Amino acid sequence: MDVGRSYGYVFDDENWIVKVLIGGLLNLIPIVNLVTTGYSLQALRNVAEGRELPLPEWSDFGGYFVRGLLVAVAAFIYGIPLALLSLISVGFFGLNGDRGVGPLAVCGAALACLASVYLLLLLLWLPAAVARYALAGDFGAFFRFDEIGRLITRDVGGYIVALLAALLAAIIAGIVGGILCGVGAAFTSFWAGLVFAHLFGQFARRSAGATPV
Repeated sequence: MDVGRSYGYVFDDENWIVKVLIGGLLNLIPIVNLVTTGYSLQALRNVAEGRELPLPEWSDFGGYFVRGLLVAVAAFIYGIPLALLSLISVGFFGLNGDRGVGPLAVCGAALACLASVYLLLLLLWLPAAVARYALAGDFGAFFRFDEIGRLITRDVGGYIVALLAALLAAIIAGIVGGILCGVGAAFTSFWAGLVFAHLFGQFARRSAGATPV
């Protein structure tokens, strides 16, 4: 997997300044910024298909918005068990009050631990689910657990590399964006999303047995 290319491919496009400028400005607008998620999904698909210059044109705002919205909806659905576990855990602690360690406190702690484990698994699972959706193009792909599982297990090492490299890009984006008076974060986070797209586009190709970009 070519991590370096994932970090720099954006700048190979002759119109990268305009494309990043549009993405960054859209990122500043709540709800509308879902468009940039859909845009990144298209970039992921372009990488998986082996396009030399995978950065999409800004030609389908409506389509990008719908795809980004569906990602948010899927993430919300996946997050429901986490919310329920957390709420029930807080409820147990609330009922326990100041009575020290007791059955209610133990139940609350157990559910809190279970919620933490679920959150960790969710963070590991969702990138593959998003990649599967980007490739398949239908909402149901988010919940075809067998397909998502196979996507991961075909190349576990590549998946871990993609996760870590995407996390590093997000950290870099946060630091640089903070230095640029906060507003810059809208642009650096857009770049980080495109890094994610390239990494998991490469991973999807590797997992399918193709030569990575």
